[in-house]
Amino acid sequence: MAKPEPLPVWDRKHDRLVQEYLDDHVSTYETRPRRSPTAWLESQPAYDWFIAALQNTGRSKRKIATFTKRHNIDMSEFQPVISRSYSEFFTRRFKPDARRFPEAPHQMGAFAEARYFGWEAIAPGQKLPIKGHSLDAEAILGAPERARPFKGGPVIVARLSPVDYHRVHYFDDGQTLSDQHIGGRLWTIHWKALQNKDDILLVNERYVSILSTKHFGNVAFVEVGAMTVGRIVQVHPLDRPFERGAEKSYFCFGGSAIVVFGEPGRWKPSDDIVEHTQQNIETLVRLGEPIASTVA
Repeated sequence: MAKPEPLPVWDRKHDRLVQEYLDDHVSTYETRPRRSPTAWLESQPAYDWFIAALQNTGRSKRKIATFTKRHNIDMSEFQPVISRSYSEFFTRRFKPDARRFPEAPHQMGAFAEARYFGWEAIAPGQKLPIKGHSLDAEAILGAPERARPFKGGPVIVARLSPVDYHRVHYFDDGQTLSDQHIGGRLWTIHWKALQNKDDILLVNERYVSILSTKHFGNVAFVEVGAMTVGRIVQVHPLDRPFERGAEKSYFCFGGSAIVVFGEPGRWKPSDDIVEHTQQNIETLVRLGEPIASTVA
């Protein structure tokens, strides 16, 4: 039977371990999604479209005040706009000075406000999330030639909770070399669920971008839709260069994830993220805070 459970998260800002669980989004925390009728229903694209339609109605905005109060969301950090629906609230923007990316070129700033796992490389027999299978570059990127440059390189996984800022930013200057949208289902994406359904990151809706960055080499940047998030909207024109800190895209209502593959020897995740990953603990990082650095 299904077992929704909280997840251990290290809050970097407050230097403490918390157990994260949103009781108004129970299906997001299913540990056995295959056995959960609710998770199965909510993984269907048709259900996603139905929920999206509800969240775009004027009636849905009634939930905003209750949601922000219940989850202690500091609205003073966001641009002062009137949301006409819950969906508009969900894609809210920070004020320009609310978050900053590192000025040091060798530091990679967090591309999303999220909970991070990180590995210097995925080794054979990797036990988290599930024996390396869910982090197989070839399967996630959809083509062996696309994945080949990233074999044995660093990997970062970011999980966005429903309470988070859901806009995604570039962590360095560069340009998009290629992109591909891959359709799929919408299962929950937290790591306990991956242990019981190890193909989630391989079958979920995802958007794959190969980025050439100024200081971190080429990276595969994969935005993964999750439960009730079937739409990943690209904001920046893909045929134009991008700058560090600029907005790349946003996820529509729900939870979501991002997987980033790097070339071997180019960069490595921050020590605290790696340490907590080894303990099966995600690290909560604010947008722009350092999450990796180049290898000297």
